[in-house]
Formats: sequence, structure tokens, C-alpha cells
Amino acid sequence: VMPWELKFPKLIGVKLTGRLSRWTSAKDVILKVAGILTVKGGTGYILEYFGDGANSISCTGKGTICNMGAEIGATTSLFGYDRKMDEYLSGTGRKEIATLAGEIAAYLSGDPEVYRDPETYFDQVIEIDLSTLEPHINGPFTPDKAWPLSAFAQAVKDNAYPAKLDVGLIGSCTNSSYEDITRAASVARQALEKGLKAKSEFTITPGSEMVRYTMERDGLLKVFEDIGGIVLANACGPCIGQWARHNAANLEENSIITSFNRNFAKRNDGNPKTHAFVASPEIVTAFAIAGDLTFHPGKDSLTNEQGERVSLAEPEGLEMPPAGFAVEDNGYQAPAKDGSGIEISVKPDSERLQLLTAFKSTGGDDLRDMKLLIKVQGKCTTDHISMAGPWLRYRGHLDNISNNLMIGAVNAFNQQTNAVKNQLSGEIAPVPDCARAYKEKGIKSVIIGDENYGEGSSREHAAMEPRHLGVGVVLVRSFARIHETNLKKQGVLALTFANKDDYDLVREDDTFEIKGLDRFSPGKPLQLLLHHADGSTDEFPVNHSYNAKQIEWFKAGSALNLIKEEHK
Repeated sequence: VMPWELKFPKLIGVKLTGRLSRWTSAKDVILKVAGILTVKGGTGYILEYFGDGANSISCTGKGTICNMGAEIGATTSLFGYDRKMDEYLSGTGRKEIATLAGEIAAYLSGDPEVYRDPETYFDQVIEIDLSTLEPHINGPFTPDKAWPLSAFAQAVKDNAYPAKLDVGLIGSCTNSSYEDITRAASVARQALEKGLKAKSEFTITPGSEMVRYTMERDGLLKVFEDIGGIVLANACGPCIGQWARHNAANLEENSIITSFNRNFAKRNDGNPKTHAFVASPEIVTAFAIAGDLTFHPGKDSLTNEQGERVSLAEPEGLEMPPAGFAVEDNGYQAPAKDGSGIEISVKPDSERLQLLTAFKSTGGDDLRDMKLLIKVQGKCTTDHISMAGPWLRYRGHLDNISNNLMIGAVNAFNQQTNAVKNQLSGEIAPVPDCARAYKEKGIKSVIIGDENYGEGSSREHAAMEPRHLGVGVVLVRSFARIHETNLKKQGVLALTFANKDDYDLVREDDTFEIKGLDRFSPGKPLQLLLHHADGSTDEFPVNHSYNAKQIEWFKAGSALNLIKEEHK
């Protein structure tokens, strides 16, 4: 068994007081926290939510908050075990687990003295009064640009965001609980009763077949369809760009709003001109009905089909379906009890499937004569590194999906995407083409990144692709934690600038050398030697966070290689 080591996180306590009311939902708690901490403010921290307000939030509402902890870089997020969790477990066929949890409930929550004096025990404390918390809309282009609803209309005008709403999208893993859907449906039902239909395109993505089946049984899907909504498949769908948005690539500046968790440029539809905002399902539904981002559902009125001015009342929802959850076929297929005799056969010319081969061992020698693949400027999420959407048809074929490597990242030398200098030919070419050209010549390449490199999805392809195309080193100002670990697992050397200003020393025609790998050890910096095209050099220290086992991963070529060696 291979041990798994993790740097012990610090703790951020989020004290919640009061109760959610009116148009405010659990989603607004994490949108508010994201605005406070930013997309990297939770890196290296566990967020623990506590207080009377925390106990009043539904179990699935707690799930939404914890789900989006990844958007602020948190190691994990948690709530103490409480009555709401007991009710949810019992109501979803897990009464036995609820009973066992109830027997040790005191151990599944923080100690009372911690919650009485949080400043003594937490490294940082944030306090939010749920009774005064407003609905929030975050974006565009980043989930931490937080706008309270009362200020959002003015923000749209001041920043020249497109006010006309093209599409509203609800659902996904983050917000498709029964409570989410019933609150959004209550808004849609009001619209029907008051002679309103959705002015924007409106889509609903159930989070699972059980949720979809229960929604249909209880008449909720029909409510959405009656105002013009379209129910999509139970999948990630539009959240990762897998939907048929009409003429998306040719749209000019436009706005969409979702109840998803991420809203990076190009993520939802591949169009950099799409301004994507994130909000709760009920706020998204209200905006879709209005078709206008300057609409305030708690204050403004709308004109219905009869020319009358009508207003929307605050949403209402149910935490659990009164008749319980139901499903006929949840799609689960159990694995074979004995898979030792199963042979996986893949069509040799398949474009979508490819059997993986082990990455070669680096042997731990110094890395020399490496070429710059790209120096990234600004935000670079795993969506920039390995785009989703239509590319996901190749997720089972590493070589084909690697043709999207870094195509969304901005090149610091020309401010363009997917246009970098091939140092062998001197020509400007797509990033994957340059990487393949270096790999064909046996030359390793280097990616230089900015702050919080690799934030967003934990997408493994974002680490496998650079490794597959010959990237030896990723050197950045700072990493998002999960992506840094993924690079380590695949045998890519993940480094950070000891002095962040040394980022500015990297030139487009540089050749790179990493020194000190023969003495690679935890806590000891390595040296980077830059050979500039004019014959001059720069040398400076670079840091790493490798522990002893992770250094073995690197020397073996990957974590899987090491596991294989240790189990011969």
C-alpha cells in the first residue's frame, strides 16, 4: 500500500448566524465567501462552517456550499453532523448510516469550546449573518467577482456587461437538489400564473436520474417546460460546454447566467465574448423570465402577455420530496465479481479510445536543453490547459485530446491564445504543434505560469497532456493545490519561483536547465539556469513542495510507475 501524504492544512472557520430568507439561498453563502477569499484564498485551508445558521441550512444546501469550496482552492469544506443530515440520510434509504452517525454525533462536529471561542482555534474566522445576506451574482469570467443583487444592475451598467440575457441555465452537480428545483419551479409557476414566459433561452440539467425521475413524477419538469425551458440529459452538460448552443462561436458580446460552479472564459460555450455569471437556481430562473440582467426580482415588475405589470413573490421550496425519491433505472452497472479474465479490446484506429502506455522514467538526472513552450500571462485554469466541451469526446484517447493542450492560455509575448514561437523553425504555431515538434526531436519543453496556475476542475488530462507531449517542467508563481499534485503524479516537475519577480526574466527564445536534481530532497530548492539567445544567462532558485515519496514518483516517471515497481 502506498502512503498518501498531504501538507497539514490550516483552518478557516465560517460562523453563520441568522437564517436564510426571501430570495437568498445556500448558494449565496459560498458566493459571498468566494468574494471574500478569492479563487486562491482557500488554498492550504480547510473551511469549517458552524453556528446556529449552519444548523438551519438543509443537507443539500450544505452540499452546494462544500461543492464550491474548490473554487476558492480549499483543501476541503465541512459542516458538523446535525439533524438536517440525519433527515437526509433517513430520507434517501440510508437510515442505518444515520443511526450509526447519531450514536457518535458528538464526535462528528467541533467541540463546543471551539465554537464559543473560534478566534482561538481557527487561523482565520469569517462571520456571515444569513438574515441580512443578499442573493449574489458572481462573474463574469471568474467565480470570485461577487456582486450583491442590490448592486448588480449598476455593475452591469458601469462595466458595460451585456444586459440582455441570452441563456439561463440551472442544475448541474452544484445545484440540482430537490430543494433547488422546487424553489426555482415556484418562480416558474408564478410566471405561468401571471402570464409570463421565459424571454431568454432556459435549460434545466438534472444532477442524476433519481432527481430527474422524481422531478418528472412531481410535475416540476412540466412547469419549466411550460415557461419555455428545455430539459437536458443528466450530465455535466453545459457546465463543461457539452450542449448545442446555437451559433455560439459567432456570437458577439453576450451574457449567460448559470447555477453552476465555474464561469471561466470559454468554459461554457467556447466563446471568449460570452460573459458567464453564476447565481442560485431561483435567481437564474427569475433572470431568464425577465431576459434582463438589470432586473431585481425582489423589487422590479415585469409586463406580462396581457400588458399588465406583475411582480414575482419570493420563492418557496421543499428540502425533501413528500412522496420520497424514486427512480426506475439509475443506470448503475455493477462490475464483474472477478475481472481477471476480462480483456479490453480497443479498435486500432479508434479516435476516441486508446490504451495508455507507461511514461518513461526520468532517472532523476538534471534536465537540460529544454525549450520554452509557452509563458502564460494571467489566469490559467485547467480549462485553459485542457479545454472541455467537444474535446471531451477524446477523453479516452490521450494523444487526440492532447491537441487541446494550452490552447486557451494567453501567451505573455503576444497576448494571443494558441500562438507561440516554435524555436526550431522560428514560426508562430499552435501550442500542441510546437510541443509535438520538440517531442519529435527528443527535446523537453517548459511551461511558465502565473498565479494560482491550474485552478478550477481537478481534470487529470491537464497534467497527463503536458507529460504526454514532452513537457518536463511547469514553473509558476503559485499553484492551485490539486493541479500541482496531479503534475507530480504524472512525473512532471512542478516548481514555483522563489522570487516571483523572476518570472519577468524568462524570454521567448530561452533554453532551460534545472540543476540540483541529483540532490533532489524535500525542502531544498533547485536552481534554474536560463540561457538567453543573446548568449547571456540568468540563474536563480526555484522552490518545490515534494515530499520523499513524491520525489520517488518523479524519478520513476510517474506515481503509477512506482506502484508497478513496488508490486512486481
